[in-house]
Amino acid sequence: MTFEPTRAAGLARLADFVPRAGRAYAAERNADHGPGDRTNVSTLSPWVRHRLVTEREVVAAVLERHSLASAEKFVQEVYWRTYWKGWLERRPSVWTRYTASTAPTLDALSAAERATYDDAVAGRTGIDGFDHWARELVETGYLHNHARMWFASIWIFTLRLPWQLGADHFLRHLLDGDPASNTLSWRWVAGLQTVGKTYLATADNIARYTDGRFRPRGLATVAHAVDDDAPVPPAGPAPVPEPLPRATRVALLLHEDDLHAESLPALPPEVTVLGVAAPTAGEPRSPLAATAAAPARFTAAALADGLTRAAAHHSTSGSASKGSASSGTTAPAEHLADLHPDTVIAWLRGLGAEALLTPHAPVGPARDRLDALAAALRAEGIPLHRQLRGWDARAWPHAHRGFFPFKERIPALLRDEQLSL
Repeated sequence: MTFEPTRAAGLARLADFVPRAGRAYAAERNADHGPGDRTNVSTLSPWVRHRLVTEREVVAAVLERHSLASAEKFVQEVYWRTYWKGWLERRPSVWTRYTASTAPTLDALSAAERATYDDAVAGRTGIDGFDHWARELVETGYLHNHARMWFASIWIFTLRLPWQLGADHFLRHLLDGDPASNTLSWRWVAGLQTVGKTYLATADNIARYTDGRFRPRGLATVAHAVDDDAPVPPAGPAPVPEPLPRATRVALLLHEDDLHAESLPALPPEVTVLGVAAPTAGEPRSPLAATAAAPARFTAAALADGLTRAAAHHSTSGSASKGSASSGTTAPAEHLADLHPDTVIAWLRGLGAEALLTPHAPVGPARDRLDALAAALRAEGIPLHRQLRGWDARAWPHAHRGFFPFKERIPALLRDEQLSL
């Protein structure tokens, strides 16, 4: 299976999957048939992770074909992704603590633990299934969701390795490596996210859902307690839409977390987008090692695709809110070497822009970079406006008590989004 990092390819994958998104998906979604057969799942996550295709578009397409009752399992998976982002958005310290702990955790491994870690990431533990998934992850940048859960459980409870190092390994290698979904899913398996609720992989479950391909021996039969030196923090406020800057000459900066500028909130007619830019590469995902080659290539190409479309959308004649490429000249597109403040400020000065717009970045590496950029821009008297999507603004305030109370909000949230039920 190939993953072409363009919006067009993501929409094609969505159209191909929609007929199977109803009860067939609910019945077959847990089966991992191997990388040669992924027809029972959507495989849309690499495109959704970068918002080459948005969550709203995915749900709308599915509900045009299926009722919410028949497609509930799939819609719920989209909302898990939304929920994780909203949960972390309201508790950013969990991300900060995780990223700060990875390098010290690796350094603290004993010689025997380091050997186990090296064998685990290389797929040479001798554990049936686990070694296959370790190699599949590195070779393809993708794993079935059920395999991710089995892998994480074996990593934590059988190999007794720190969850932070497993989360880091996934984040560096997955095409859809998402800070919120990845970090919080690993915490959930470990019993830290929903305190005391762990996920323990079993040989019977693995054999059942891999068509008997794998039946590992010697798996842990008890999920031992995972130590954590801090309780789950209370939820902070959810982000709210910011007022637009008082400027008519603005620039648009894209980043890897949101590459569908065409569907961002419309700008007033008097605002002109002078130019659009995006970095040539995604942000580093880990303090331990570089992002793996496959996700690095995917992200770089996705950024280029998003930049081309955004520049065409924002023509230099007429209003940015209309965004019709046919109404004028395509806005200048700039590939920035990085998002260092000096690089971005030089680009803005060259355009004569009075303010900078960017899609709201959820907690993660891109957000960390944009926060540093915002501080530098303030010192230069250049406001940064983060455009928050309605999907996030409506959903994230409810991501604080747990997923199942959050799930109860799905029908109301879909009505707010004016999607067909």
